[in-house]
Amino acid sequence: MKKLIKGLFVAAGLLLTTQVVNAQQKFGHLNSDEIFGTWSEAKTVSTTIENLAKTKQAEIDKMIAEYQNKLKAAQEKERTLSEANREVVVKELTQAQTELTDLQKRIEDARNKARETVEAKQAEVFPPLQQKVATAINAISKEKGLAYVFDISASQGFNNLVYFDGGEDITPAVKAKLGISATAPTAAKPAAGAKKP
Repeated sequence: MKKLIKGLFVAAGLLLTTQVVNAQQKFGHLNSDEIFGTWSEAKTVSTTIENLAKTKQAEIDKMIAEYQNKLKAAQEKERTLSEANREVVVKELTQAQTELTDLQKRIEDARNKARETVEAKQAEVFPPLQQKVATAINAISKEKGLAYVFDISASQGFNNLVYFDGGEDITPAVKAKLGISATAPTAAKPAAGAKKP
């Protein structure tokens, strides 16, 4: 019986110790959409990527316009087909079809190349930004003694987090660490009535 009582006290002590340890862990949250949405360095990088994508799209649009013009010319040539000019027109239409097929392949290749170029540029410029944010988050979390930090931004799965009550919002501190002005416009807040994660 003494062993059973001693065992219960040990178990209760372990349970109490676990609860004390858990009570000491601090939680925080941040909104990475707000951080990236107000950070001038991130905006500059995004603008660079957007401009590159627009340039590539303009090149593709020019090729598409050329394709459409050649297709229209071939269709007009086909309307002139008669028994008297059949041999000449069929030869011209065959050549036009070859050119259209080649141009269509070049357009598809240009689309693939443009996508690869934009993705390569993103892979080049975004990781350093992400590393700066991660470094700032780590520093702020250590300064504040936080054990866990959750990202409550919509792009990071806001709807996957069902509820949070309290915790410390370290978004302003991370923004300050990154040199983002406190007066910079903030990203959209979660919709009214949405549960806080």
